[in-house]
Amino acid sequence: MRAGAPPARVLRWSAWAPGREAQADWQAWAHAPEALPFEGQAEARFLPPMLRRRCTPLTRIVLSAAFGCLAEAERSAVRSVFASRHGSLNESIELLESIVRGERISPAKFSHTVHNAQAGLFCIATGNCRSSSSIAARTDTFPCGYLEALAQLEREPARPVLYVIGDVPLAPTFAPLVPEPPAAYALALLLAREGTGSALEFGLRDEVAPAERPWPDALEFLRWLLGDEPALALGRFYWTRC
Repeated sequence: MRAGAPPARVLRWSAWAPGREAQADWQAWAHAPEALPFEGQAEARFLPPMLRRRCTPLTRIVLSAAFGCLAEAERSAVRSVFASRHGSLNESIELLESIVRGERISPAKFSHTVHNAQAGLFCIATGNCRSSSSIAARTDTFPCGYLEALAQLEREPARPVLYVIGDVPLAPTFAPLVPEPPAAYALALLLAREGTGSALEFGLRDEVAPAERPWPDALEFLRWLLGDEPALALGRFYWTRC
């Protein structure tokens, strides 16, 4: 293993998947993990109705995890990193199919297919004007988003960073091209240098850890976080408890 980044603490976490929203649900899943259902949408009733209607299924899921991870007073002041391998790709496919049929497309709908749509709607919903990044890195999306959050902590160690990752199953147009477990999920982590919470070291490995599990890397991280195993390897990256 190579030298890792300074330890960061997970002050708080929140996750969403169909049928699993409460922390008790995830604690039970972590002790007996299984493939997750991928059909279902987050209600996101914490959002104003007009804003909620504008959200894609992915945005509702991601914001459900983000809001669940933060106290109300924190939402307008926290820095953030949003990650998704695919973003709202399914809506992009719908727009392209409309173009092929010669139909007019909605500018409003297009604006919600860009990769930073979830970050933008979080800022609108909370009045948050702090720095934010949006990450996509193929199979390494979860660790690369985590690394971006650590970079923000490095720039300003005294202020926590919200890291949120989520995806939904791909539409049949592209699903056969991407060998990954289908899942509708989001995970939010509030990371800080100091405070009460699990202290984790993060770094690069010299070898690549194989992945053969029916749930995404982010949820494998959550399973590990809620357990007592000393280390976790995901691809080229590792975490250890301090």
